[in-house]
Amino acid sequence: MKYWFIVLLFLFNTAQAKTILFLGDSLTEGYGVSRENAYPKIIEKKLIEDKSEELKILNGSISGSTSASAFKRLRFFLKAKPDILILALGANDGLRGVNTQTTYQNLKKVIELAIENKIKVLLCGVRVPPNYGANYEKKFVAIFTRLQKEFNLPFVPRILEGVAGVPELNQADGIHPNEKGHEVLAETVYEKLKDLL
Repeated sequence: MKYWFIVLLFLFNTAQAKTILFLGDSLTEGYGVSRENAYPKIIEKKLIEDKSEELKILNGSISGSTSASAFKRLRFFLKAKPDILILALGANDGLRGVNTQTTYQNLKKVIELAIENKIKVLLCGVRVPPNYGANYEKKFVAIFTRLQKEFNLPFVPRILEGVAGVPELNQADGIHPNEKGHEVLAETVYEKLKDLL
């Protein structure tokens, strides 16, 4: 009898644990740094320190990915029953000059799927380099502000705020954050995320 009690207690505790899913590209996967030093792992450590409840972090990010793969990836991770989705995609769409309406529709489908499954969404915005032209840049930024307003989402307007363009916070390519840069990213995202817990 006591064994059944232990099993039931384990299942209860597992059910109570919050699961946070990161869905992004190389910025969130942690390109060029160890997984331990990527911002999702830094956030996990912060959450464990700050919260008494159990938390589980899943990093479903893939380097080079665009918004086109996001819906399929979220469907795969639904089996893990995430409570919160941190959606940080779009950078590679911008770098490839993908039609902004296409990116908007891709991200919208992901958000709708999350909401259907009672998953809270934290939307993270990105920017494109200025050489893509003011018109494209304006339309690209509008993808994220439009989605934020449409679904009334918690929002990080610029995930690379304080990191982009700062040499000492980036790797040699000038695009991907180094370990210190990931610490800044973690602080930026964490400030919005903690309000969802």
